[in-house]
Amino acid sequence: MKLAKNDFKTRYAGSYFGTFWAFVQPVVTILVYWFVFSVGFRSNTDELGVPFVLYLVAGIVPWYFLTDALSGGTNSLLEYNYLVKKVVFNISVLPVVKIISALFVHGFFVLLAIILYICNGRFPDWYYLQILYYSACVFFLVLGLCYATSAIAVLFRDLNQIIGIGLQVGVWLTPIMWVSESMIGTNSLLYKILQLNPVFYIVSGYRDAFIIKRWFFERPVWTLYFWVFAICCFLFGNWIFKRLRVHFADVL
Repeated sequence: MKLAKNDFKTRYAGSYFGTFWAFVQPVVTILVYWFVFSVGFRSNTDELGVPFVLYLVAGIVPWYFLTDALSGGTNSLLEYNYLVKKVVFNISVLPVVKIISALFVHGFFVLLAIILYICNGRFPDWYYLQILYYSACVFFLVLGLCYATSAIAVLFRDLNQIIGIGLQVGVWLTPIMWVSESMIGTNSLLYKILQLNPVFYIVSGYRDAFIIKRWFFERPVWTLYFWVFAICCFLFGNWIFKRLRVHFADVL
């Protein structure tokens, strides 16, 4: 935890406003998306009973947590290469440090989202407890991914660029800026295909907590699928990490 706090502080240590930048960029992005899709394209969320900005925030908050954690975790071994070369240091904690560092920012945006909902007359209830569960889902899913990507990135530096492109595509394949229920329908084949994306489960879960008021165990099949996927991802990522770690010191 101490290493994660230091990582969070040093990430923006060289800039004048420091950690302020960790929060500014996501806020500006949310405002841009809100203007484009609410004012420009006039996305309609009337059937959900909330303004579009609330629908957008509930989806983009977990997405930013995932992207921030994945980007940081992928670069963790490269950034802390001096620790990787130490024989006595457990390097498997480095991706975890980056994810916890991203969790600090995520906590701020969850609080900001709650305040925004309160300002719109939607006050916290017991369903909000699910935010802790779905945050844990992001943490575990990203941890498995980062074990694999951080290890591969040491040997294949172009992986960061590939992940960046993948995230740009993923934000559109995951219904964050658009309302999947009204645009394609929940019974359509395309919707079923989109549900194979584990991030869709998480984004829908945040909206269940904030807007729909539905518990995660009311989606037993989808919940089971997510955890099977996440556990397999973790096992595979951990296997990749252990197989490649013998080469880290030589390359770095």
